Amino acid sequence: MSIQTIGVVGAGSMGAGIANLAAMNGFDVILRDIEDRFLDKALSRIDRFMSKSVERGKLTEEQKQAALSHIKTTKNLEDFKEADVVIEAVIEDMELKKEVFSQLDEIVGEDVILATNTSSMSITEIASATKRPERVAGMHFFNPAQLMKLVEVVRGYGTSDETVEELKALSGRLNKEVVEVKKDSPGFIVNRIMIPQFIEAIRLLEEGVATAEDIDKAVKFGLNYPMGPFELQDYAGVDIGFYVMEYFEKEFNDARFAPPLLMKQMMRAGRHGKKTGAGFYNYDK
Repeated sequence: MSIQTIGVVGAGSMGAGIANLAAMNGFDVILRDIEDRFLDKALSRIDRFMSKSVERGKLTEEQKQAALSHIKTTKNLEDFKEADVVIEAVIEDMELKKEVFSQLDEIVGEDVILATNTSSMSITEIASATKRPERVAGMHFFNPAQLMKLVEVVRGYGTSDETVEELKALSGRLNKEVVEVKKDSPGFIVNRIMIPQFIEAIRLLEEGVATAEDIDKAVKFGLNYPMGPFELQDYAGVDIGFYVMEYFEKEFNDARFAPPLLMKQMMRAGRHGKKTGAGFYNYDK
């Protein structure tokens, strides 16, 4: 089917980024959240991002205004009746995701793809909340979605080849590099590799082998990563990594994936990062 209108459920940093990306590439966007304040914050975030692009000469003011005009906000899921594809970007809570997919399944057309931006959770389980498992798949963007080049298109057990190919084509229209995850396995490709690295970095810190700053420096200059493990966790949110580790431990039934003690202590203390300075870089302050 021809995709022109993209629905995005959840107006947090990922949802806003996906909406921004789609609008800048000429798609009509319906961005939904449960309160006006979340939608207002998302629009403000999108406006700031594009204003910086204008300042850097990567976007004209006319292009910015045209992109903004493509975004419609709503608190009503019923408005997704107009969507050709819907991308869910709510928090990493399985029951919430299944509730959203169950509701969307009753609202959108039977041929509409329902995609989830989950970074780790089972596509098959999410799809079980619908009557269209063949039209449910993962479409995992990376933060910030406007800049990060990769999209993981993930098959659930019942996802059809047609659905996968349509999402791969859509990723191309969004100017992304795409990889296909052929088996519904926790963490897909990137997080399956990254989470054990996070865990080992935290253990090095716990054992006093090196400071967070020197571990990050070693990884950046020794492995040529753009960000070190602690810098990245503080940026994305320590809580996100914590919940993914817990999910991995449960799904794989493997204690190797359990969150280290230091991370548990940080969660109890509410020191969750997200660029607030309350993450690993000052966990002991």
